Amino acid sequence: MKFKDKVVIVTGATSGIGEACAMIFGKEGAKVAITGRNQVKLDNSLVTLQREGVECLGILADAGSEDDNRMMAEKVQTHFGKIDILVNNAGISMRALFEELDTEIFHKVMDTNFWGTVYATKYCLPQIIKNKGSIIGVSSINGYRGTPARTAYTASKYAMNGFLESLRTEVMKRDVHVLVACPGFTASNIRNNALTADGSSQGESPRNENDMMSAEEVAQHILKATVKRRRDLVLTREGKLAVFLNKWIPGIMDGIVYNHMAKEKDSPFK
Repeated sequence: MKFKDKVVIVTGATSGIGEACAMIFGKEGAKVAITGRNQVKLDNSLVTLQREGVECLGILADAGSEDDNRMMAEKVQTHFGKIDILVNNAGISMRALFEELDTEIFHKVMDTNFWGTVYATKYCLPQIIKNKGSIIGVSSINGYRGTPARTAYTASKYAMNGFLESLRTEVMKRDVHVLVACPGFTASNIRNNALTADGSSQGESPRNENDMMSAEEVAQHILKATVKRRRDLVLTREGKLAVFLNKWIPGIMDGIVYNHMAKEKDSPFK
């Protein structure tokens, strides 16, 4: 078992990629701590993990709260005695034209996606340095290429990528592994819960979820990349192509991305 007796924290692990990561690391022998903002969903995820024999701890916490992140790190150290791996997965999306977007929604997305990563990493870092462990950021292709109607989400992922790249360089001589994982479109509830211009949930995904990589597949790739202590992970054929083309023909990509996103159901910018 590749991670036997390692202690792994997965933020935002009550569904999707987070829950899948908690499960796959747990099945490889890790002791897993998961966080979520909803107690019922948190309890359900704990039951799911425990049924598979995963030793786990659930912590009710808001990723965007510095105090909650401090508390999370302290609880995990008290319960398990150490922290080896942090998976910064907690995140929310949004879908609205910037000109119509309430700036409070922009703050909310940044607080969860970017500041959540900063806070969790800050309070787990001493233990991870001590144990020569791993910091994983579950980012997005949007960390390489912006998409229209997702300005706040894109900004949060660019910021997340830059933060982790800078941190990686700081700790590279201390045997600390920093992985930025950028899934492409993944079948999860993140689009269903995406915030609209006024902060309400979108409620329904505008894309065909059946055509996407599953959360379990993404988690498997993240596990393998952690074992190999890889620097970057870009997933899906479409995602890899987008990153490559945006590097070499960014101007042309503006039009390609616009036309692609305009085909979404109920697109706000046709």
